[in-house]
Amino acid sequence: MDFNLTKEQALVRKALAEFTEAEVKPIAAETDRTSQYPKDTIDKLFRYGVMGMCVPKEYGGPGADDVSAAIAVEELSKQCASTGDIVATHNGLCCGPIINFGTEEQKKKYLSMLVNGKVGAFALTEPDAGSDASKGTTTAEDAGDHWVLNGSKIFIT
Repeated sequence: MDFNLTKEQALVRKALAEFTEAEVKPIAAETDRTSQYPKDTIDKLFRYGVMGMCVPKEYGGPGADDVSAAIAVEELSKQCASTGDIVATHNGLCCGPIINFGTEEQKKKYLSMLVNGKVGAFALTEPDAGSDASKGTTTAEDAGDHWVLNGSKIFIT
């Protein structure tokens, strides 16, 4: 098995290392101290194709591989774990399930949004279940033209 990076993966590492040094490192301490969402940084990551980077080209994404996505998160997290987590959650916990398990209709509807500025989230943790998905009690009921969600979350990534 070859563990060397492809040329594309090496380019992702170089580009994200440079971006992180210039854009993330200068604000990382303040981002952590204030718990402020780094909107300007995330907007730039959308423009550079990092947010939703594994979304296939047919749905408007760059179609990067999973190793490239991991490299991006690694480089960002070297200076700001919060920014790395935002990207990891968006790409892995939001885009990933839609790419791998969504219907064609869902892929067309949601993936284009997730590469064009809409940030994905992941809501798992509940007051009585923690992060044990098997103990969650939140429900979603189809009410025709909308869904009714019942339950509560105490932490949303």
